[in-house]
This record gives sequence, structure tokens and C-alpha cells, in this order.
Amino acid sequence: MTRATVTFVADTPERAHACSRIPAGPGSGCAVMAHRGASRDERENTLAAFRRAAEVGSDAVELDVRRTRDGVLVVHHDPRVGDGRVIIETTRVELPALVPTLAAALDACRGMWVNVEIKNDPTEADFDPTDEIAAVVAAELLSRNESQRFLVSSFRRETIDRFRQFAPGIATAWLTPGVAPDDAHNVLASLGDAGHSAIHPWFGLVSADLVRVAHEHGLMVNVWTCDDPEKMKELAGFGVDGICTNVPDVAIAALVSLRGSR
Repeated sequence: MTRATVTFVADTPERAHACSRIPAGPGSGCAVMAHRGASRDERENTLAAFRRAAEVGSDAVELDVRRTRDGVLVVHHDPRVGDGRVIIETTRVELPALVPTLAAALDACRGMWVNVEIKNDPTEADFDPTDEIAAVVAAELLSRNESQRFLVSSFRRETIDRFRQFAPGIATAWLTPGVAPDDAHNVLASLGDAGHSAIHPWFGLVSADLVRVAHEHGLMVNVWTCDDPEKMKELAGFGVDGICTNVPDVAIAALVSLRGSR
């Protein structure tokens, strides 16, 4: 199994360069992933939140991507903006100025790797049963010639499988609330066989056993969304590869203190 060469939660001047690409495999350390940017300090999924994530020393940023009516990829968690308009029914210029394009967001995340979550939920107003959005996201990321910097995820397994068809050289992950212990081997084997790089479960349903089995299948385990420093230390003790958090500064301090206690 290939091991990554980057060192996470580093406090050296070289950190920004070293952490510009995702790890090559599980077991290389615990990355701090700023959930929608440093979203406790700044408004989530904004350029200010992404820049703040870099300022506090995050290894990575997690962000959400959707399409506008005129086909522009923008970063926003919900299918609607604050006034109720559906993004897929709204042109880019009609959206609030705080909603960045994916291109602008990726530029704001320089020095960090980026977990791009494709939003495609069957219960939401912009659901795309054809998964065409996977092709659009793939084309945009491939056009940047920095594929090693991206980890693309989705809760919809069909969407992330479809993305791999268009961009097999970009790492992918399946988002899930959790995996039943008696089904873990089957689920994780399926992800590995499909060429995915990681599984992203909710932190409250993660166990040391799940991490061990995922690693046996060559998969990273990046958990969402934990803001409790004591729980972060426990998760790091399980061997998780990344912790997505609204408070990356708190996570960095917790993991550095854990490292110092060993």
C-alpha cells in the first residue's frame, strides 16, 4: 500500500507547500479539514471562510458545489439561497455576491487540498438523476491541471461512481452517515473495487474497527463534522485520516497536544 509523504498538522513554514496535495493512502496522519472553510469564524462557503482556514493552518477545506441555470459551478450548501430562490433556476449574476464560483473558491484555498462535495440529493430541488453534474465538475477540475489536490465526494453513490468515469485520476470518496458493523467488509470492499480512495462517515458512528477494516481495503477514513477537541483526540487514536470540523484552529491545537503527549 502506498503511503503519503505529507505531514499533517505541521507548524513549519513549509506546511502550506507540503499540504497542497491529498495523502496517497491511509495511515499517514490526521488531516484537519475546514468544514465549508473556517465556518465558525466566517460565513460558511465564502472566500473569507476559505482564506481564514488557510490562515489558521488547515490542511484542507471541504466545500459544496452546485450548478446555476446557466451552467456555472458555484459553492453553496443548500439548494436555495436565503430568499428562497433555487440555485439551478437562477443565473450566476442573479445570485448573491457572497456565493463564490467553484473556480474562485479553489483559488482561495491555495496551500490546502480541497474536498469538493457534489450536492445531488434526490430529496432536493436540484436533483439530477442523470448525474450530469459529475461530468461538469470533472471537466472543471481537470482543466486546472492539479488533480492531485482534489478529493471529490458525494452522498449519492451513483454520482461519485459517475464522476470516476470522467476523471479516474482524481481521488474520490463516498459520504455516508455510517456503515453497519456486519456490513463493513462488503461496503468497504465495494468502494475499493470501484477505485475510490476514502469513505467519509459521520464521526459519531466511527469506531476503531471501522477504521481498521477501511485501511485493510486501502481506504482513508475522513470523518464529519466534529468540533469537540476530546472527541477529536479519540478519533485520532482510532487512526482516522482526517477530521472535518467547523473549528480548524481548535482541531489543530487538539491534535498537536495529542502528538506532544505521546
